[in-house]
Amino acid sequence: MTLLKRHGRLLGLSAVAAVLVFTPLGLYVWGGGGPAAAPPRGALQDVRVTGCRVDPASRRVVAAVEASGRPEAAGAYVVTVEFRDDDGSRPGGRAAQALVRIPGVAPQAVERGEAVGPVWPFAAVPWCGVAGAEFRPAP
Repeated sequence: MTLLKRHGRLLGLSAVAAVLVFTPLGLYVWGGGGPAAAPPRGALQDVRVTGCRVDPASRRVVAAVEASGRPEAAGAYVVTVEFRDDDGSRPGGRAAQALVRIPGVAPQAVERGEAVGPVWPFAAVPWCGVAGAEFRPAP
């Protein structure tokens, strides 16, 4: 019987020691050391087309593009603008594209640029949209 009591006490002390050791470790892992960092924001969320017109002198379509600065860093945007004669509901249609670079966008600032597209036919109404964007932080 004495051996059984010793074995029970040893088992109880081992359980208490395990709780004392692993509970703080589990709480540390569960707490994770603070809030997780937000995932990087895509450059497409920072840019938009604010205007789309046909220049009367050259008959080229011109898109006004606006870029909002990121709070974490200043930098430059390279925006691909797409020019179509509809809203894209027709499948298989190709669109003309142009690049516009908007340099020196400070944090929380709004900078503007213009993308010049192809010569536009007289009867068609242009549609301009952002096809892609890339952000490069300033060195």
